[in-house]
Amino acid sequence: MTAWQWVKVIGNLLNLTTLAGVVVGVVGRARFSRGPRGLVFANGYKLGFPVAGAFTIGNVVLSKHERAYFDDPALVRHEERHSWQYFCLIGLPMLPLYVVAVVVSFLLTGDPASRNPFERLADLKEGGYVERPIQPLGKTVTQAFSGLKSRPKGP
Repeated sequence: MTAWQWVKVIGNLLNLTTLAGVVVGVVGRARFSRGPRGLVFANGYKLGFPVAGAFTIGNVVLSKHERAYFDDPALVRHEERHSWQYFCLIGLPMLPLYVVAVVVSFLLTGDPASRNPFERLADLKEGGYVERPIQPLGKTVTQAFSGLKSRPKGP
């Protein structure tokens, strides 16, 4: 690890985000392993939220997938950038800011990542996202409600 990566690891320990990531991983019954660049992988995450293939809290990258999912160096770089975002925002304030960014992006594009500055700064493509164009709000609302209507009803 580089000296700067050590700074991030220590900073995210001090701002308690890595501890929060570990707690979320334990609650989600994930299996932990050491990753590169100061990251900790928590694979086999069992909770259904969030729905992303992977998400980062502090230096902990949680995923429902197996460890081999992180064999993609681009995805690891993307998730490491999120760990830097926690460091730069002094920890947990990133979570409500991220939620606001998801809502704004969804309202603008119908997609939670396309106009989300956190995802854009982490590199949309490396995170497996496709950039969607800004669209009229009416189209976004129509898409959202048509998605709800098409879901199966009942148990």
